Amino acid sequence: MTARDDIIDLGKRIGQSIIGQETMVERLLLGLLANGHLLVEGLPGLAKTRAIKSLAKNLEAELSRVQFTPDLLR
Repeated sequence: MTARDDIIDLGKRIGQSIIGQETMVERLLLGLLANGHLLVEGLPGLAKTRAIKSLAKNLEAELSRVQFTPDLLR
């Protein structure tokens, strides 16, 4: 299996738990490949947290997240 095949397979595995968010999955993978940080934002209920958890699980990696809520901004 090539690295390309591995990335495609990873995208498919993440996509199994997130329906209709193909663009977000692609961007998660781009962030991973670019070895960069990623800010995921959007309306509630768009499976942002689920996508990140799925990515971390499939990579057997530790998940760290910061949630900015209005009470933290005061």
